[in-house]
Amino acid sequence: MAQAEKIMGTAERAKISAAVKDVESRTAGEIAVIFTDMSDDYPEGSLRAGVIIGSLCAIAVSDLLLGDSLWYAVGLALILTLLIDWLGHKMPIIIRPFISPSRLDEMVARRALTVFYDQGLYKTRDKTGVLFFISLFERRVRVLADKGIYEKITPDELQGYAHGISAGIKNKKTAEALTKEIQAVGMVLAKHFPIKDDDTNELPDEVVIV
Repeated sequence: MAQAEKIMGTAERAKISAAVKDVESRTAGEIAVIFTDMSDDYPEGSLRAGVIIGSLCAIAVSDLLLGDSLWYAVGLALILTLLIDWLGHKMPIIIRPFISPSRLDEMVARRALTVFYDQGLYKTRDKTGVLFFISLFERRVRVLADKGIYEKITPDELQGYAHGISAGIKNKKTAEALTKEIQAVGMVLAKHFPIKDDDTNELPDEVVIV
């Protein structure tokens, strides 16, 4: 089961979906909410964790139990490096301290852009698609929009709403924070992009997990 499904039960997803529907009843903007467990596998993080943890453990074991033998330490370090590298792919929380914040930012930004196009947010009639992209492992959020939105609202302004959601994730109040920020963005969208008489629902209102 995906991590997003574990922390976002039926009630939480329904609450977010209701917020999206409420916002879209007042604006021509189209909102999509998409979760992912991780934006990348971070193989370099697993390897770095393996080398650092494995080497330190090997040195300690060699010093305490193996007579401070260099060859034993080298062999044990190699085995532990491979083991921890493997564990890092199975339990990503192990490798998170070994990945730089800038790397996390970069990969979430890349994945958000990919999802924006893969999910067809660029296909709305008036170019008013808005994506709330939440990547749980990184505890990061990206808010992206199509060019119709950016004619009135800057990317930095939209991304500002992501900080409240990120704080909610850290405090284990993801649904509450996301609902609040969706409503806040909705007020801005309603001001610049009021709903039209012939408005249709062009994107799913339900939470999507990729």
